[in-house]
Amino acid sequence: MLMLVFATGGLHAETAPQSIAMPDCTLIDDNAAYNDAQTNRTQAERLAMTSAALRDDVQQRGLFRVADNDQARDLIASLQGAQDLSACNGCELRVAKQLGTSRVGVCWVQKISNLILNINLRVEDAASGKMLFQRSVDMRGNTDQSWRRAAKALVDLLAGDPSATR
Repeated sequence: MLMLVFATGGLHAETAPQSIAMPDCTLIDDNAAYNDAQTNRTQAERLAMTSAALRDDVQQRGLFRVADNDQARDLIASLQGAQDLSACNGCELRVAKQLGTSRVGVCWVQKISNLILNINLRVEDAASGKMLFQRSVDMRGNTDQSWRRAAKALVDLLAGDPSATR
């Protein structure tokens, strides 16, 4: 007599993470009129560093599969040149559609002064535009280290909200 036994208790269906488009963070600088060229360069470098750190951390933690923005570079540049992606009434969904992702993440840094800044992340469902996650982390001090720490703290908050990454 041949008996086959199947044990399913230890098997779990792993689902692949959702895909996400994450354009570079934008800066809302309340004192931009007072910035010199060096300050503008430094802030642009910090935005690029922070954007890359967010994408890398989200990808490495397996929260989302992060899309390569190169396929939507022209669209992103056009949208960012005309408006702030954090307040453009859904224009960010066009980026997700072009990249074929199920989610879009919009990041912005608000600089009130060199002492008071905050970084924000909003994740939306690309099909419906429904907001799935939105958090802000305060930064004290305008340094590379404070920006990196704040970006990590923001991803920690995202990782702690499983409903946002499903």
